[in-house]
Amino acid sequence: MMMADKIILERKKNGWSQEELADRLHVSRQSVSKWEGAQSVPDLNKVIAMAELFGVSTDYLLKDEIEDLPAPVEDSVSVDSEGEFVRKVSLEEAHSYLSAVEQSAGQISVGVMLCILSPIFLIIAAAAGEAGRIPLNEEQASILGCIVLLLIVAAAVFLFVKNGMQLSKYDYLEKEIIDTEYGVISLAKERKQEYEHTHLMGMTVGIILCVLSAVPVLGTSLADEENELLICIGVGITLALIAVGVWQIVRVSVIWESYQKLLEEGDYTRRKKRSRKGILSGIYWAIVTAIFLGYSFWTMEWHRSWIIWPVAGVLYVVVQQIEEVIQNRK
Repeated sequence: MMMADKIILERKKNGWSQEELADRLHVSRQSVSKWEGAQSVPDLNKVIAMAELFGVSTDYLLKDEIEDLPAPVEDSVSVDSEGEFVRKVSLEEAHSYLSAVEQSAGQISVGVMLCILSPIFLIIAAAAGEAGRIPLNEEQASILGCIVLLLIVAAAVFLFVKNGMQLSKYDYLEKEIIDTEYGVISLAKERKQEYEHTHLMGMTVGIILCVLSAVPVLGTSLADEENELLICIGVGITLALIAVGVWQIVRVSVIWESYQKLLEEGDYTRRKKRSRKGILSGIYWAIVTAIFLGYSFWTMEWHRSWIIWPVAGVLYVVVQQIEEVIQNRK
C-alpha cells in the first residue's frame, strides 16, 4: 500500500476531512490533497507528525511493503440490550459498499430509463405503418416494434439482475439493525454532505423534465388532432423526457439512499427496520407496469396509455402514506 493510500485510510479512520487534517499538521488543504493524490510527498517532519496523530509508526507510513495494521477481531453480529441482533459494519466494508453503489447507480438508472423508452419504437412504427410512411403495414410494424420492445426490456432486466447480485451482499443494511465502527459515521456524513448539491440538482432536473413531458403530446394534439403519426411522435418525445427525468431521479436517489442506510436515516431508521416495510410499496410498481403493458397491448392505444406513469407517480405518495399509517398501528 502506498503512502498516499495510507494517509487517506488513516484520516478517514479518525473521521477527519482533508481540511481538518491540514489544520492539525499546520499545512494547507491543497498540500494534503496532493499527498493523497500521490502528486507530492510530505517532508520527514510532517511524516513524524502524522505518525503521532494517527498512532502508527513512521515505518508504516514510509514503507510500501508494510501493509495496514491488523484490526482487532470482532464478531460481525452481536445482541443489543433489547435482545435484537445487531450487524457490525467496518470502515472497510462501508468503503466497499459506497464504491459498489456508485458503480451500480448509473446502470440501475439506465435500466429504468430503458423500460420507459422501450415502447417508443413500437408506437411510432405502428402509426407510420398505418399511415403508409414505411414499407410495412400496421401489423408488420407492430410485430417489429414488439421485438424491439422485448429486446430493450431484456437489456434492462440484465442490468437489474447484474447489479442486484453485486449489491445483494449489502442487503442487511436495509433490513437489519447495524452498529458502525469508529469513522463510518463521519465518512457517511462527509460523503452525504459533499453529494447534497448533486442530489438536489438531480432531483430538481428530473422532476422538471417529468412535469414538462406532457408538453410535446399536448402540442402535437393541438397542432393536428387528426394526424395520428404526429401525435405518436409527440408521445415518443414525452416518454423520452420522462425517461431522462426518471433516470436522473433514480441515479441520485440510489447514491443518496446508500448514505441514509449507513446513517440509519430516512426510510432506514431502526424503527422502520423493526416494523418492516409492508407489501404495498413492494408490489405497487409491479402492478402499475402490468396495467400499463396490459392496457397498451390490449387496446394498442400507446399514445394514450403513457398517462398511467405520471398518475402512478402522484398516487405513489398516497400509497406511502397509507402504508405508514398501517405500520404505525402495528
